Amino acid sequence: MKKGIPKKKSNPSGSFSKFHTKKSNAAIKEQFKQEKRQWKKEREDFFDERRKSAAQNATTTNPKAPKYEPRNINQELMPLNKFIAHSGVAARREAAEMVKQGLVKVNGNVITEPGHKVSSKDDIRVKGKKISIQKDLVYILLNKPKDYITTTDDPQGRKTVLDLIRNATSDRVYPIGRLDRNTSGVLLFTNDGELAQKLTHPRNEIKKVYQATLNKPLEKNDFDAILKGLILEDGPAPVDVLAYSDLKDKTQVGIEIHSGRNRIVRRIFEHLGYDVKNLDRVTFAGLTKKNVDRGKWRFLTEKEVRDLKYFGKGKR
Repeated sequence: MKKGIPKKKSNPSGSFSKFHTKKSNAAIKEQFKQEKRQWKKEREDFFDERRKSAAQNATTTNPKAPKYEPRNINQELMPLNKFIAHSGVAARREAAEMVKQGLVKVNGNVITEPGHKVSSKDDIRVKGKKISIQKDLVYILLNKPKDYITTTDDPQGRKTVLDLIRNATSDRVYPIGRLDRNTSGVLLFTNDGELAQKLTHPRNEIKKVYQATLNKPLEKNDFDAILKGLILEDGPAPVDVLAYSDLKDKTQVGIEIHSGRNRIVRRIFEHLGYDVKNLDRVTFAGLTKKNVDRGKWRFLTEKEVRDLKYFGKGKR
């Protein structure tokens, strides 16, 4: 009998089966995310139980020891201006000025010291209106158009930036920093007092990028003078980056600064005899107006909020 080559049996569960059952990259990523969330939750539960156990042991050995309670910002003593910032009335530095001006009462008494310690148990009123700490933090990015002023209220009845985000939230939010009436672009709103303090404090050197249109081409010697650093009436005006947006049209200039002084970009060019016809802030603290039409707004993503809170850490 002639011997033939034995026929190889199919083996769907053999070495090639792994290619048929291989998960997609998206499925693997989603599984990893779920495992990571579960691990974080288990870790938090573990340490929470340890803290509770330690507190119970301390109470057993020392009846006067305080019982364990989760951290609650409403129960904490904090400076008055910080409390006002957390209430969404104003940023922390602005709140300090309100206190100094005698606009704030604590339990019926006018307090003029921003560092005065208070808690949510106190009756705190700003301009006669009772305030409390915001529970929900809100972050809104607006692509500001011209002819709107950056303020929460205008006695002259002019249009304010709050008119543009009126339907965004019922919480009280306020703008971080300012854009003058004729400047457009990225403007951030929040009721997060700590973040507002961080983004407006000079030591953090928050970067802003502007697109400027001048009334005439920017000359090379003036270009170099701006980069070297001009001295304005209120002190030096450092510029981090300066560039022509279009080499064929030298009236179009991009400028990056970290100063938050009033009208600083306009004053830099005006100092050298240029008029700024249009000024648009295209970037603020890493945020851009991409996909946000002029006069429109959107909420920040969780990642953007997280990035803002850690913005600039480790740069120095």
